[in-house]
Amino acid sequence: MKISHFKAQGNTISAHIVSGFTHNGIGGNPAGVVLDADALSEAQMLKVAAQLGLSETAFVSNSTSDGFKLDFFTPVRRIAHCGHATVAAFAYMAEKGIVQEGMTSKETVDGSRAISIKGTMAFMEQLSPRYTAPSDWLKQGVTLDSVLDSVGLSTKDLDVTVSPLLVNTGNSFIVIGVKEGTRLQQLEPNFDAIETISNKLDLVGYYLFTTNPGATDKDATTRMFAPRYGIKEESATGMAAGPLACVLHDIVGIKKQTFQIEQGKFMAPPSPSLISVDLTTSNGKITGLMAGGKGKVQQDIEIEL
Repeated sequence: MKISHFKAQGNTISAHIVSGFTHNGIGGNPAGVVLDADALSEAQMLKVAAQLGLSETAFVSNSTSDGFKLDFFTPVRRIAHCGHATVAAFAYMAEKGIVQEGMTSKETVDGSRAISIKGTMAFMEQLSPRYTAPSDWLKQGVTLDSVLDSVGLSTKDLDVTVSPLLVNTGNSFIVIGVKEGTRLQQLEPNFDAIETISNKLDLVGYYLFTTNPGATDKDATTRMFAPRYGIKEESATGMAAGPLACVLHDIVGIKKQTFQIEQGKFMAPPSPSLISVDLTTSNGKITGLMAGGKGKVQQDIEIEL
């Protein structure tokens, strides 16, 4: 379907701020959404993303292979995939009648991904997980101790059911289980150290979680740090919630098909978000997953190119 809701006058374009993964109509993670971005260069997209100043902006254009083409930019660089910006973009298009309930797809720089619209929720496909243990990080000069030091943790703070792992379902994150919710809340990240390690391991960032019932009534509550992409902390990260759901299923042993992941609760100020992850399994092995949630339009804004 051709996109026809874009407005451009001279050097001004319309952008929309839409929160992805809202919970009970509040919180979520705001993303920029720009429709009909076919004529924008990569430099212009980056400029718009920098002016919006949000963690990610999705640029939607027409695709010859999929329902839509989506390009994602942080304020400082391109990123292959972004969960909350995908949810924000498709929730906005659903509200405008550009997409209908059912299946569609997005073309990205890293290939095609399925998109499912279910009522007021949008879900995006991620790949089956690939795990890399700390022993393999040594090849890039990274130790487990250096990773823990970068967030002020020691081994006694860790969830004993799971070792920290690098997990990739399309983007790479180090996933770290923390025993107590109070310890997760009180983290003091060293962002320079996290960025250095993220560069060495080609990560988007770290995803830390706890399943402690005293901290959350969901399957987990989380925090995400991605200074390599100009994001100190993010309130909802669909591309990280997918890897976590895989860890909870495969490593922790919670044999469920759907996980509810909470994020943003421990930010200052809090921005509570809820991410749903549906796993597809065959003979107990994860063969695919869809991460999604609700979106809410916050503001329309004009941006100078």
